[in-house]
Amino acid sequence: MRARHAGAMIALVAAALGCEPRTPAQSAARAEAPRPSAPPAAAEPADPLGPKPELPKPQPFTPPAPVVLDGPNGAKVWLLERHTLPIVSVSIGVASGSADDPKGAAGLAHITADMLDEGAGTRSAVELSSAINDLGATLSVGARADGSVATLSVLKKNFDKAFSLLADVVARPRFEAKEWKRVSELWQNDLRKRGDDATRVSGLVSMAALYGPGTPYGHPVDGLVADAKSIGLPAVKAFYKAAWRPDHAVITVVGDITRDELQQALSRDLGTWSAKGATASAAQSTKGAAEAQGAAAAPAWKPPRLVIVDRPGAPQSVIAAVREGVAASDPRRPMLQLINSALGGSFTSRLNQNLREDHGWSYGAGSTFTETRLPGAFVARASVVTEATGPALKEMLAELAKMADSGLTRDELAKVQAQDRAELVSAYETVNRTAQRLGTLARLKLPETFDGDASKARQSATLASLAELARAVDPKTATVVVVGPRQEILPQLQGIGLGEPEAWDVEGQPIQPKKEP
Repeated sequence: MRARHAGAMIALVAAALGCEPRTPAQSAARAEAPRPSAPPAAAEPADPLGPKPELPKPQPFTPPAPVVLDGPNGAKVWLLERHTLPIVSVSIGVASGSADDPKGAAGLAHITADMLDEGAGTRSAVELSSAINDLGATLSVGARADGSVATLSVLKKNFDKAFSLLADVVARPRFEAKEWKRVSELWQNDLRKRGDDATRVSGLVSMAALYGPGTPYGHPVDGLVADAKSIGLPAVKAFYKAAWRPDHAVITVVGDITRDELQQALSRDLGTWSAKGATASAAQSTKGAAEAQGAAAAPAWKPPRLVIVDRPGAPQSVIAAVREGVAASDPRRPMLQLINSALGGSFTSRLNQNLREDHGWSYGAGSTFTETRLPGAFVARASVVTEATGPALKEMLAELAKMADSGLTRDELAKVQAQDRAELVSAYETVNRTAQRLGTLARLKLPETFDGDASKARQSATLASLAELARAVDPKTATVVVVGPRQEILPQLQGIGLGEPEAWDVEGQPIQPKKEP
């Protein structure tokens, strides 16, 4: 009786709480009952501008090619008429640059170019500067490794007067002693100050370590302190006579000017520019032999593995990896430019993303293949905080090794090919840039159609072909140059496996160890 009453009480309580026992049939029915579905997602609002358009494949860009003419007294003329704006840009380049500096006279081409606009024709240095400013023109002269160049940019209405000034600078410089004293002192002061700039020192030492000190590409364009002291005005005049000759010159003209107008200006202002009496320098003969052999470094030179330039107390170190590159005319160079773009040729490149964005060790890291007539260099460089010198260098070398082993990814190839098109358009976008680029091609003895052909090669490059060429950035044979506080950075470098460092000075010369007494 009690059991029946207890069971009844339990059933009543369970029913009141909604927990009545379920029969097997009830449990199965409940299990088979459909669950309520989730509410449908709200539809995205329609774009008021409509569907996004499909972008067409970018069209290839072929730079305009200049007309090549014969100029006065053996000079060549590249003319590209562009009449959209009343601007004319001129570049007069000769084939002698710092690589032609005689031994013991590093910087002679540089200081010779620097003196050309310090008085010319009937005008003193001040009068020449004022005349250029009065015309609203821009005139500059400088030297490069493979040549020297004088440039002019001016409005069409002032072209005749401005071109006469440029012709005086190139063909009739005055080389006055008082101006030489001032310019030479400023030059030597700048060379002495250069040792305080770690980036300039890194570039100088990197080239000296790769090619050998004192070689055509192994000394800086602007010269060396010791050599500058011994260069006098007679040496400048002699170099000018040998180098700035019309039969060594290419005159590049771009802008709002016709062929007849240009020929009249050339005949009027450069008709008397003569090469008579000029003789080739010993340095030019040396460079000519080097060009024939296709080599820029000293024959017996063996680049060191690790070089340190001591800058006690410096808060930053400049790290660099440098190895042999290729000549500007080498058919591999256009593809190597694509590899470099992905590695260190843009803000989103691997080196910059690693050292700057990922680790915060540097404001910027990059790399380049130098553009030179003889085989050039590949250089990767970054300024990093001193305490991260070792880790940053290790990451840099790892990025180079990764690229050498694996090449580019498919996404990287698409990006750098798009970047190539954009950079080519930019190089020919303005009158001044076009004249500058054509002048560079002439200086490097490349054909006027070179950029268009090189771009076609880059646009047709494949991952497989680039992977074969990527060994050109392999760091195993690279020279590592570190400019920073030796005492702080040396322990960081010991674990990277680069061996014992060589000590070099800020002028790119090895420091000989002191002999024991």
